[in-house]
Amino acid sequence: MKTTLPKVDESERKWFIVDATGKPAGRMAAEIAKVLRGKNKRTFTPHLDLGDFVLVINAEKVAFSGSKEEKKVYFRHTGYPGGGSHTPVKVIRERHPERLITSAVKGMLPRNRMGRKILGRLKVYAGSEHPHAAQQPQPLDI
Repeated sequence: MKTTLPKVDESERKWFIVDATGKPAGRMAAEIAKVLRGKNKRTFTPHLDLGDFVLVINAEKVAFSGSKEEKKVYFRHTGYPGGGSHTPVKVIRERHPERLITSAVKGMLPRNRMGRKILGRLKVYAGSEHPHAAQQPQPLDI
């Protein structure tokens, strides 16, 4: 018996599209992270990057359960003393709606070089238009 490892260079990466309209942010981010990492494939290996591309449209219409729209706050720090800032979901949705999904998915990926590389395959757009029609993305059921 031999253990065969898939070659990263020879693996085909598929493109999936997700419409975020009315879907809960956390549940959607968990499924997206699974596809980005390659856990949905039977050739999954933790130390290899075999995931697919995920395209998210309508990021501005993602749903939050309960009163998270008013109470949930994102924390950011500049690195300088007193440089912390708290931003509510409502403000981020107005200014940069794609960051809502990106930060949720980023928290579900490994915190290393591979995780940062995997996050590069996530493409998030606030509206319904995207420039990736040539890749013929398939819908991802969430």
